[in-house]
Amino acid sequence: MKFNKIVTIGIGESKLDENYWRKIDTLAEKRISLPKDSPEIKKQLEDADCVLVNPFVFKLDKSLIDLAKKLKFIGVLATSYNAVDFEYAAKKGIVVCNIPGYSTEAVAELAFAVILNHIRGLDKAKAQIKAGNYSEPAFSNCHEIKSKKFGIIGLGSIGSRIAEIALAFGADVYYWSRNRKKDIEKKGIKYQEIEKLLSECDFISINLALTKETECFMNVAFMDKIKTGAVFINLAPNELVDIKALENRLKKGDITYIFDHCDELTTEQANQLSKYKNCIIYPPIGFQTEEARVAKQEIFVENIVSFLNGVPIK
Repeated sequence: MKFNKIVTIGIGESKLDENYWRKIDTLAEKRISLPKDSPEIKKQLEDADCVLVNPFVFKLDKSLIDLAKKLKFIGVLATSYNAVDFEYAAKKGIVVCNIPGYSTEAVAELAFAVILNHIRGLDKAKAQIKAGNYSEPAFSNCHEIKSKKFGIIGLGSIGSRIAEIALAFGADVYYWSRNRKKDIEKKGIKYQEIEKLLSECDFISINLALTKETECFMNVAFMDKIKTGAVFINLAPNELVDIKALENRLKKGDITYIFDHCDELTTEQANQLSKYKNCIIYPPIGFQTEEARVAKQEIFVENIVSFLNGVPIK
């Protein structure tokens, strides 16, 4: 079985390796690739039965879905699919597939890379050596993860992996999730109400999916509950955090906030947060490993194949 017409929007040729493009081309009678601002988008959607979209540059809303009378499948080249009105698509019997899990290991490992870089003063140590000082440094305020309380907000695939790694470090690991995860609790990871988790944990990692319900999840009340001296890590979407509430807490100077996805902030927001020494900003590198890059493409194409073969997509 093949699609009659695949339309890709905002997915440049460089976004997928050549062998994956070849595979996609075997799955349709024809493929039309359009940039995000193409005037041809509406016209080409009219008879498309498959649309592949880059959600970071293009939104497939209700009006566009209505134009695509023959649409059966929407493939999203990302973990998040908020750029697609998936609830409306589902009502029309259109399957929407994202790419979950491709960067789980990459993001989880980065969480501990940024933590260790911070609590062990690695940047300071490297700067000392570059300055030609090879003496034993005096880092009196360095810390270990072992025996500290480590809290996870959101226990999806990435949150679960971070919890497992924290446990391996010897931390006392807690989690909050809307639903209890009995299987992971058997590993020694303990459930805790979020208010208590925020007020007691030395390290906190937020790993929620961004939805209408979780936008600005970390509001003023929650930001104020974070334990003094805690390190708060956010490698998930920045929209989970109320920026004003964050800035008000950073002004106190009693927590450290570490995040990537700075590309999701306005220039004004990024410049404002960068003024705080206790706010450590990284570019969006959590998902950028070679392994994750390949897995992303594999899952993206396999979603299309599975749909055509009538196999349920997990």
